[in-house]
Amino acid sequence: MMMDEEDRTGREIAATAARLVVEEGLEYGPAKQRAVKTLGLPRRTALPGNDELEDEVRDYLALFCADTQPGELRALREVAALWMERLAEFRPHLTGAVWRGTATRLSAVHLQLFCDDAKAAEIALINNRVDYDVGATSGPRGREADVLTLATPSSALGELVTLHLSILDFDDLRGALKPDARGRSERGDLAALRKLMTTMDEQE
Repeated sequence: MMMDEEDRTGREIAATAARLVVEEGLEYGPAKQRAVKTLGLPRRTALPGNDELEDEVRDYLALFCADTQPGELRALREVAALWMERLAEFRPHLTGAVWRGTATRLSAVHLQLFCDDAKAAEIALINNRVDYDVGATSGPRGREADVLTLATPSSALGELVTLHLSILDFDDLRGALKPDARGRSERGDLAALRKLMTTMDEQE
């Protein structure tokens, strides 16, 4: 009986968080925390996994955003492809909602760069007079990784898109393409992205 209650609470959190992801562009972690607060649950309530939340996001998109989301996703993938071409020397891989197909116009584009020299990508941006902010995230093997964040225009959306560049070690690339628990890839290179975009075109 206790397990049923936990399952029901987890589904409520996931459904509420999914709405926040789609309508406010929140990342999964903050969306789950906000959902707990919104539902008036104890701070230490067990949170649903990202797979469960992604399922809820897909359901929400299908129900409420079926007319607009595919076009917005394509626009963000075009932005990603452009920057992957520009940063090709740093072995860029797309990850996050734009890769997984759940992004809307509020979503950020997440690229992972696998660099021999951690500062090389930053120098490339400086040389091209690109303004950016520096942050940090937890990288592979638990090590902190720099994140370069910038705003870049999307002609299709008619607005600026947030682009996050995570700077990872070249050695991390070896384990980067392992599938997740459901057998899906969590990131892809430019060739893989273009294949996804071609598939989208064929389905329209």
